[in-house]
This record gives sequence, C-alpha cells and structure tokens, in this order.
Amino acid sequence: MTAAPNPTTAAPPRGPAPGRSRRPLSRIAFWVILLGASVIFLYPFLWLVSASLKPRPEVFDNLLVPRRYAPGNYVEVWQAAPVLDWLVNSVTVSLAAAVTVTVSSSLVAFGFAHFRFPGRNVLFGLVLGTMMLPAAVTMIPVYLIWNGAGLATTQVPLWAGNLFGSAFYIFLLRQFFLGLPRELFEAARVDGASYWTMFWRIAVPLCKPALIVTFVFEIQASWSDLMRPLIYLRDPELFTLPRGLKAIVDQFGQGGEAEWEIVLAGSVITTLPMIILFFILQRYFVEGIATQGRKG
Repeated sequence: MTAAPNPTTAAPPRGPAPGRSRRPLSRIAFWVILLGASVIFLYPFLWLVSASLKPRPEVFDNLLVPRRYAPGNYVEVWQAAPVLDWLVNSVTVSLAAAVTVTVSSSLVAFGFAHFRFPGRNVLFGLVLGTMMLPAAVTMIPVYLIWNGAGLATTQVPLWAGNLFGSAFYIFLLRQFFLGLPRELFEAARVDGASYWTMFWRIAVPLCKPALIVTFVFEIQASWSDLMRPLIYLRDPELFTLPRGLKAIVDQFGQGGEAEWEIVLAGSVITTLPMIILFFILQRYFVEGIATQGRKG
C-alpha cells in the first residue's frame, strides 16, 4: 500500500528584507549631506565670481545671480595692472618650486628608505624636527643669506630653497618607498644596477602617484604664497599674482569709494588657475592619496 504524499503548504510571502528597505534611505541621506557640503564649500567661490561680474553699486547685494552684468571689470584689471606678467611669474615660480622640491625630496626619501648607514634614524628624526620650527623663526636668517648673496630682490628665494627638500615631503615619499618590495631592488643590485638606476628605473615609476601628490601640493602652496613675495619682491614686473593682488587691493580697495569689483575680479584671476589645474590632475591626485592610504 503506497502512502499518500503529505500536502505541502505554501510558504507565506516574505516581506522586504530590513537591510534592503534601509539602503535607499541611507543613500538618500548620504547624497543630501554630500550636496549640502558641496554647497557650503562652493558658495564662497560662486559668490566671488558673481560679485566680480556686478557693477559697483551692486557688489554687496548678496544676490548670487547678478541683475546686471559688468564683464568690463576684468578689462579694467588687465588695463590697470600687468596681470599677464604676474601670471607668467606665478607659473614660472610655482613650476620651479614644485619641480625642485619633488626631485630633491624624492632623492632624500629614497636614501632614507633603502640606504643602511649608522645614525640613519637619528638623522631622519632631525629632518622631521625641522617641521617644528615656525617659519617666522627662520625668516630673518634666510633673508640675510639671500641678501648677502645679492639675490634678495629677485625671484630666486621663492623657489631655490626647495633644492634642499622639504621635511614633510621627505616623510611622505619615504613612507611610500618603504612600501615597495625590497626584492625588486635586490634583484637589480644582483644584475649590476647602480643606485641611480634603481631610483630612476624602479622607484620613480612605481611611486609616480606620490610624486604627483607632492607636485600638486607644492605648486598650490607656492602659487598661494604671499609672505615671501612681500619680503623679497620690490619690482612690480617681478610680482606673482598674490603679490600683485595685494597691490591691487592697496590701489583700489582703500577709502570710502573702494572699487571692490576690480579687486574681486583680480581675486578670480588669481584663484581660477589652481582650480583648473586640480580638475586636470584630479584623477592622478586622488590615485596618489588612495595609494598612500593603502600603504600607510
């Protein structure tokens, strides 16, 4: 006698998983927070651009979209000051500073990472200790050195100091070099490669993201530097853009009838190149930061 099969009861329909129902809400909250933060960070620059395009009576009306546009403000800036010369000076000084500090810091960092010599850690600690010195402490001695060399009124002091590297960048690049497999360098030594070949052919290609981060950091710092141009530059033809903007503020931003629309137009001209550079190098910059995070 064959046993009758047991009737199967249909399983009740399952409701949505708790995790799935919460996921869209968390994503919406994330995008709302991200959008709010973006507005907070972008609003000052958008206001700057908007105010630079307004006629003088409407500069501070707090409207993001101008009622009337005055693009002639930028024409007045170019006519009132040698802005093109300042732009060329800023590009030249920033590139020189970024290239020299990237090359010198990478060489020193590679030495600390792969050379074994007595007192290496002590010497590295002394290098890091220089970061504790405020810039104001060394400002006068450094000026006296350049003045004694007859270069105190030139652009050379704005970048030549980077020939000796930077403690921060040396530390940054050393950590990256330490993350590279030592087997690569040992194999290269067995094949008869020199230390320069190991650095140039192996280390530099592998640490390209870190070098780009160093380059971008320094070019931005040099571009925005106002203190050193104020100390060293006297000839308006040698001014960088921040130093030139200070001259524009002194000329047009004083008194009760200050021409702030011209000052703001000069501010946009000073700021815009760095924003363009960041968007051009954004992929490499983010890659370098992410790589540093993984190796750290």
